[in-house]
Amino acid sequence: MPVIVVTDSSSRLPASLADRYGIVQVPLHVSMPDGTEYLEGVDDISSDVISTPGATTSGANPQDLIDAYREALERSDGDGVVAVHMSRRLSGTWAAARLAAEELGDVLRVVDSRAAGVSVGLTVLAAAQAAEAGADRDAVYEAAVRAAATAESLMCVQTLENLRNSGRISTAGHLLASALSIKPILQMSDGVLALLERQRTMTKAVKKMVDTIVESVGSDEVTVAIQHCHAPELAVQVHQSVVDRLPNVTSSLVVELGPVLGIHVGRGAVGVTVGRGLQPLD
Repeated sequence: MPVIVVTDSSSRLPASLADRYGIVQVPLHVSMPDGTEYLEGVDDISSDVISTPGATTSGANPQDLIDAYREALERSDGDGVVAVHMSRRLSGTWAAARLAAEELGDVLRVVDSRAAGVSVGLTVLAAAQAAEAGADRDAVYEAAVRAAATAESLMCVQTLENLRNSGRISTAGHLLASALSIKPILQMSDGVLALLERQRTMTKAVKKMVDTIVESVGSDEVTVAIQHCHAPELAVQVHQSVVDRLPNVTSSLVVELGPVLGIHVGRGAVGVTVGRGLQPLD
């Protein structure tokens, strides 16, 4: 049996792709001010949570992960498990995964994707494709590490207020971008969201984001993924603009961010991620 790849629900993998590659997804948590707890990807969560003051998120706990890893290990007939999770600098899930790895031993390899959202998903898919091709546990791990290192991810948000409130961007960065209602472009850098540039309007920010990705990719073969937070029409426009301008797009997809990431980036956010080294997604 092939190595089984496990991830968390932040990866935003469509069910069809997760099923196709046998990927296991562990839910992250949403906590409401009244004490209600939700599991992302399992429970029906209202879109209103994104703008609910006091709503918080948390990673998968060690027992959730151990249970998922053990099930995946059984499915692999002992060939092993590779777990790819959201950046350790954005979530406690990676730390919980490391605790699980100490218990399960070297049958489990854990990868810090140094990313969030669909960028995690592309790294997961690269690992799963390697596993499907017959790679052993260590080679699947290496495929995931390469994919994470070569992925690029940019995002435009309507406001940095959500990220400031959740501590995912510094107060200084927030002040720089909030003046004159400037629209920020964020870049995933060293496992955190960093302020890359500021534009006067969302239209200009989106255009600059696309221009930056196109210039960076050049003629490379890439998989393109667009992610958005309740902005489907804008996401479709960005997707079309990117694939029209890049000469070597092997596959592309558009996904909506779940409530866990939506709470942090806010309604109206849209992002572009490119991954390298993936086979066409079927």
